[in-house]
Amino acid sequence: MSADDDSSGWQLTESDPGVFTELLKTLGVPLIVDDLYSLDSDSLAELQPLHALIFLFKWVAGESSVPSSGGQYDPEFPGFFAHQVVNNACATLAVMNAIGNIPGLKMGPQLAELLSFTAGMDPQTSGMAITSSDWLREAHNALSPPSAISLEGLDLPKTAEDAYHFIVYQPYAGSVYELDGLKEAPVNHGAFSEDGEGWVAKARDVIQARIGTYPAGALEFSLLAVRDDPVPRLQEQLAQLQAAGRQAEAAELVVKLANENSKRERWAFENGLRRHNYLGFIHALLLSMAKAGKLEGAKEGAKRALQERIEKKKKGETLMDED
Repeated sequence: MSADDDSSGWQLTESDPGVFTELLKTLGVPLIVDDLYSLDSDSLAELQPLHALIFLFKWVAGESSVPSSGGQYDPEFPGFFAHQVVNNACATLAVMNAIGNIPGLKMGPQLAELLSFTAGMDPQTSGMAITSSDWLREAHNALSPPSAISLEGLDLPKTAEDAYHFIVYQPYAGSVYELDGLKEAPVNHGAFSEDGEGWVAKARDVIQARIGTYPAGALEFSLLAVRDDPVPRLQEQLAQLQAAGRQAEAAELVVKLANENSKRERWAFENGLRRHNYLGFIHALLLSMAKAGKLEGAKEGAKRALQERIEKKKKGETLMDED
């Protein structure tokens, strides 16, 4: 969630599975994050085992503090929960609130030490401890575009932009909880049945009820799934099938593995683009266009494109800016 007050050095991050997966890797956590385009049973079954769902939505200032979708605040929540105390940190805070409540999860020594340090703290103090962690902030900012140009001190007029916020839905102690760093406490949405789809069935009802509060056709939210990395399991199954001579089934797993590896290659490429500083390239390009007499035409085209964006904004068409 982004606003006008202090971000304490935390930069905006994208709602992208490659960004979240790279962050988890940096934290020493053997999980990945995938886009979730549907809440139907088949889509959810393909991603099992699922540990948490990260929900991105448009944040509205002055929103009611009443828990959404019929849940109840649980001030005695025995798990890990931290408040968001600075801007732009809610992506990593959502990750922390999720992985801090997964029993037996492997993690790197720095993360284990941080979670141990916050044990017994109230949510506000936990949030301050997390956002004061230099190494965690550096891990968060590592996949944000470099800020090569500063506009500070120019006294430019501030413009109000839509802010988006990350929260978590996950199982804990037999109930589905909503962990929102801007809320006073975790929200308990009730017990779930271990039969059938388990906790995701309950979470689906809660999320669908929340999505139902948006206008029809609205695209002001997205959903990510925190899950086990399927590659080690697929590799083990493939070896077993090949050893047993079951080549047809092995061929299917080869395709699945290829898709997973291709996805990781794409994530690595896109993350590399995010880390790159394009200022030198932009400078050289502008010089080249000026020498070719094409710069003025490009400027006019950019002005028209900006005006079109402004008109769309006035008509209520949302342009997403994640935290």
